Amino acid sequence: MVMQMETEDIFNEYIADRSPETREKLVLQSVPLVHYLLGRMGITQERGSDYEDLAHQGLLGLIDAVDHFDPKFNTRFSTYASLRIRGKVLDYLRTADWMPRTARKRSRMIQKSISTLWSENSRQPTEDEIASHLGVNLEDVQQGLSDSNRVLVSLDMMMDSGEDGDSSLYERLSDEKQENPSVVFEKESLIEEMADALHDLSEREQLLLSLYYNDGLTFKEIGKVMDITESRVCQLHARVILSLKAMMTNE
Repeated sequence: MVMQMETEDIFNEYIADRSPETREKLVLQSVPLVHYLLGRMGITQERGSDYEDLAHQGLLGLIDAVDHFDPKFNTRFSTYASLRIRGKVLDYLRTADWMPRTARKRSRMIQKSISTLWSENSRQPTEDEIASHLGVNLEDVQQGLSDSNRVLVSLDMMMDSGEDGDSSLYERLSDEKQENPSVVFEKESLIEEMADALHDLSEREQLLLSLYYNDGLTFKEIGKVMDITESRVCQLHARVILSLKAMMTNE
């Protein structure tokens, strides 16, 4: 919070003088935001050079935010910068096609299995049930869930527009000039369906989502709170999001 306030102060200074020195100071002050957002996306330094490449893309998004932010947006610079950073990282992941074909196939199979089992049983399937349905072992399912999370399944990616379903709700519903009545209705309807679906989750799953989406914790931080590993948080997050998607698709 203190860092965010300091960043906003520096940005106000930059707006006033537009000096290269203040611009550089603003970028450097905001670099931790890049690493924080990568952590929120489940991208950790365990990826080595991949993490460095993604951090570089995030930095480019940050610089782009510094150069294009307009105070007339009536929002915080940090909010705008977060969108730019995340967007840059997602664009890079999509164009680089960094996910191995086998992992992508496994992720897709997990998603289809969850949807099928939810449709048949009207409840969220366990990982053992998914394994039985696919004829694989539990370890394969858990790896598939990790793969699914690596393609960044999230609450704002509930509406697929393509084969990989990597278009976000923000991208689908955004309108720079005015709100379209049909879009407003679609968004409100989606939120209502989401609220109903959330009630069907266990307390543990609701806690995970609350810590991630409401409190803004990273997977590593959530793991410490829930006393499980970061990789397990990643798997549970993927299963919950895919289950929510299945619930809403089959409603």
